[in-house]
Amino acid sequence: MAANMRGLTQFIADIRGARVRELEEKRINKEMANIRKKFKDGNLDGYQKKKYVAKIIFTYILGYKVDVGHMEAVNLISSSKYSEKQIGYLAVTLLMHENSDFLRLVVNSIRKDLDENNEVSNCLALHAIANVGSSEMAEALSEDVHRLLISPTSQTFVKKKAALTLLRLYRKHPTVIPAAEWALRLVSIMDDQDLGVVICVTSLIMALAQDHLDAYAVCYTKAVDRLHRLVIEGEYSATYAYYKVPSPWLQVKLLRLLQYYPPSEDANIRSVLHEVLQTIMNNSAEPSRNVQHNNAQHAVLFEAISLAIHLDASSPLVGTSAVLLARFISSKETNVRYLGLDTMAHLAARADSLEPLKKHQGTIILSLRDKDISVRRRALDLLYSMCDTDNSELIVGELLRYLKVADYALREEMVLKIAILTEKYANSYKWYVDTILQLISAAGDHVGDEVWYRVVQIVTNTEDLQEYAAKVVFEHLKSPSTHESLVKVGGYILGEYGHLIANDTGYSPLEQFQVLHSKSQFCVASTRSLLLSTYIKWVNVFPEIKPQLINIFERYRHVLDAELQQRACEFYSLASRPDDDEVLQNVCEEMPPFPPRVSALIGRLNRKLGDTEDKRTWIHGGKEMNLERHANSRKATLGPGSSAAGTAAVTGTVDAQDVMSSLAGLNLSSSSDQPDSSRMDGSVVAPRVAVGPSVDKWFSKLIYSADGVLYEDVQIQIGIKSRYQGHLGQLAIYLGNKISVPLTSFTSTIHVNDSEALSATFAKIPPNTLVPRTQSQQLLHVECKKAFSSFPILTVSFLAGAHQSISIRLPISVTKFIEGVKLGQADFFERWKVIGGPPREAQAVFPITLDGTGQLDLVRYRQVVSGNHLEILEDVDPNPSNLVAAGVLHTSVDGKVGCLLRLEPNREAKLCRLTVRSTSEDVAAEVLRLIEKLLRLNSS
Repeated sequence: MAANMRGLTQFIADIRGARVRELEEKRINKEMANIRKKFKDGNLDGYQKKKYVAKIIFTYILGYKVDVGHMEAVNLISSSKYSEKQIGYLAVTLLMHENSDFLRLVVNSIRKDLDENNEVSNCLALHAIANVGSSEMAEALSEDVHRLLISPTSQTFVKKKAALTLLRLYRKHPTVIPAAEWALRLVSIMDDQDLGVVICVTSLIMALAQDHLDAYAVCYTKAVDRLHRLVIEGEYSATYAYYKVPSPWLQVKLLRLLQYYPPSEDANIRSVLHEVLQTIMNNSAEPSRNVQHNNAQHAVLFEAISLAIHLDASSPLVGTSAVLLARFISSKETNVRYLGLDTMAHLAARADSLEPLKKHQGTIILSLRDKDISVRRRALDLLYSMCDTDNSELIVGELLRYLKVADYALREEMVLKIAILTEKYANSYKWYVDTILQLISAAGDHVGDEVWYRVVQIVTNTEDLQEYAAKVVFEHLKSPSTHESLVKVGGYILGEYGHLIANDTGYSPLEQFQVLHSKSQFCVASTRSLLLSTYIKWVNVFPEIKPQLINIFERYRHVLDAELQQRACEFYSLASRPDDDEVLQNVCEEMPPFPPRVSALIGRLNRKLGDTEDKRTWIHGGKEMNLERHANSRKATLGPGSSAAGTAAVTGTVDAQDVMSSLAGLNLSSSSDQPDSSRMDGSVVAPRVAVGPSVDKWFSKLIYSADGVLYEDVQIQIGIKSRYQGHLGQLAIYLGNKISVPLTSFTSTIHVNDSEALSATFAKIPPNTLVPRTQSQQLLHVECKKAFSSFPILTVSFLAGAHQSISIRLPISVTKFIEGVKLGQADFFERWKVIGGPPREAQAVFPITLDGTGQLDLVRYRQVVSGNHLEILEDVDPNPSNLVAAGVLHTSVDGKVGCLLRLEPNREAKLCRLTVRSTSEDVAAEVLRLIEKLLRLNSS
């Protein structure tokens, strides 16, 4: 750049040639004066503006204050020449802060460059937006940046920069980015063929998903699919193989992204993930001699282990991981030791048993003395997480010994962790008091007020501990140097419970007073105030040292500190009252126990360790603490798998005797338990389903038939073929691409409103591309657990020029899991009477229309009833126009539920009465609702 501008080259040479600062400043001032004059005179061409602005930039980089050239920089951005535009953008990003008024002048120019069909101009504009990142710029241009990212005509390097620019804007101004609205479109880019684009978009999605888990839930399947293609299928170009490791950066990001979500309940996704994780661990079993290969492999491996722990801490994969981690924490490489300790702390925070970790306790304790402070910190975190009642005394003892020589940066954190462990895993109160007082003595200034507050609470609330605590704190106070926190603890405990040890040798009231008061001269005013409160307590219980205490109050009545003076005056007045006065006794009564409260130590530790990085899915401190954190973090989080997997094939037959008994086995003496068919109010809002005359007609027909078209438009056709047996079902969903271009980033998801009643999962991860004019089949396994009343929703999204999403109801109703039952006339009416009327009976009367000949359309009625899997019973009802049917609903949780139906159409009145009786009132109501709606529809 400087080579093309001789004036700039000469200016830089002059500056470098200046031997002293004064000569440099003189040359710069001369140049700045010349530039101001040139700008004032005007009539400069683009080259001259570029040259002078470049000199201003160089001056600014040297550290000199610059107050000229801003307007010229703004003008250069509008230039059509790349070299001038580049200097203009460079000046804007360097010379203007995010609140500069000049930025308002460049917004339109930046938008124009974003809209241009010129990738170089696009990139310059994106650089400026990312570097400046002002709120005003984010509000004005975020939509344009998003458009560049999703545009099918954008170059790959423009997409990468656009994704990272959005990430920068979101981190600075999260409220400006409509994250949930853009979710599906952004996630679709994870299927891009260029792994560089995928890495950048995954970085963006990681940030967005942390705050919008439900909106980005579909990324879970995408991440698993991409990992499978990278690790198992080897689907990547040689450009993205780093020392034979396929795109380690992308693998790490995807593995981390999966940890933000609860483990999927989809068996197929779990199986694919298990295969991926097992392959990663197998690939890392033997270290390579190449350091760079090892680094990449270890980066992926440790993230894979963290994901395995997150998915199931008791799985065989985690057992394999524990063996690998034991090897890593003894490695000669500092980075490997660090990662090994950190990942082992994750395991300790989630594992049901700490025994495998305790085998390496000695190695972990030795890591406290590692030469690298980051390794020492990880060792501290691991010991904190793996502590329990069995090893608490050993670990706390080691931490106390190390505390005396620990780095100052670690001491406050160590104090909090020692205090928490001592309280949580104390085998005896005496050990707790000894340890905490030893901690306060050793830690000194690193002991926060929360620590000694907690000691006071526990001693006050534990009567058996009070005498021992008074003796131990007295002994600590006798040492020549005592920290002020210990003086506070001693003042409180001796003031409240000093009388319990006053009759023992060496603990007389006078000795207590002398030891405690000798420390007061080194204490601040707040501590002295506490000691005055101790002295007034002693006036009440130790009359033999009352003169010395009154003398102290007298002296403090004249100090300058207002708090001390006020206390001393009030206490002096109380102490001077007659001995038989009850006021002093009432005021100085023993402190009552504190109400139960949560320890403030954990809150203080969490505030100190507040995360500034990507979201942590676990915290240090053992399984209980992590379970509590998880329970408090989100009351309702739906995982990426909509429901539990029911992958068993639909095979086998149902015993006829069981079918009959489910109808006959009614207990008339007591009401039977009713299955719960209430809808679940989940935190995820169901997708908006497609509607229309054709869509509704196709859907209604599929309610009582096994196959047919579910949805069709000019681009895509969706068909269904289903079969059911017992409580299991299988749907073959046919997806046809009707156009001449592929449908890319194809995604299929199932939303189940009540996953406790119905599960629906795909047999395998759906392919992400639908080739032109072909049909793809996806198998869906369904399982009925309980009676349900809402239809699952299938959402398909794809790229065909623009991103499109279609949500349609799947014709999976509770009647699909009914099996018809043959009954004679006597059996039917006997069971009909046994079930009885409401609430196990549901009935509706509705109008019907006659066929073209003016007769009842009995063929259609029979088709609807039998299509809902109920067995039509012939010659049961004496009226030949009436229909009678029976069946049994099969569920995996609530068992079998009997169902009887009676349809009574009346040709003269053009009305129909439909009655359903069932051993479950919810089933009766739902069967009635489904069949009535179909009969009304067919009659209209």
